[in-house]
Amino acid sequence: MGKRVAVVLAGCGVYDGSEIHESSAVLVHLSREGAQAEVYAPDVDQMHVVDHVRGQPTQEKRNVLVESARIARGNIKDLAKLDVTGLDALIIPGGFGVAKNLSTWATQGKNCIITKEVEAVLKAFHAAKKPIGLCCISPVLAAKIFPGCELTVGHDTECEKWPYAKTAETMKELGCKHVNKHVTEIHVDVKNKLVTTSAFMCNAPIHEIYDGIGKMVKEVVRLA
Repeated sequence: MGKRVAVVLAGCGVYDGSEIHESSAVLVHLSREGAQAEVYAPDVDQMHVVDHVRGQPTQEKRNVLVESARIARGNIKDLAKLDVTGLDALIIPGGFGVAKNLSTWATQGKNCIITKEVEAVLKAFHAAKKPIGLCCISPVLAAKIFPGCELTVGHDTECEKWPYAKTAETMKELGCKHVNKHVTEIHVDVKNKLVTTSAFMCNAPIHEIYDGIGKMVKEVVRLA
């Protein structure tokens, strides 16, 4: 039997949910490693819905679990039903949904609140010494919950290639150690069993993002 890995989604679409390419990359690489993905999402309303053509919020209302089911091809469970006991690892892909629907990072930064269900799941895997993989913006969840942990969201100096580098500085303010890494690289916090990679925090070709996520998934499965 392959490792059973919980994948927690935050909706469907980069600006208001989970980043679709990152989520797909996680699922493809888990399959390649012989692991079984079990997809979860919270049964809550999105913070808002963004028109992905205009990049502007709309008046529409959507549910995080219902939208995440699009990526999971309908094979998804309510996050409230996740039982860490039968699972070997946890992976949370990025996308603005992490900062809007799994936490309030998008509006409150380092003073954000992590939703109760998401915080409970992260703490449960951490307490059980089971590995956690985080990419793109999702390492901010660990930065908030596990003080002193080591993470990467890419580079900490803003430029055209790294447009979101200020996130690294904010994470440092929370007491984390940020480690600069290229998009195809990962960082492993051995003590906390955290595996992170920058993904779309970097303005990079999609195949490099895919490869970096592959390394993250491979290491998470190895640690499990």
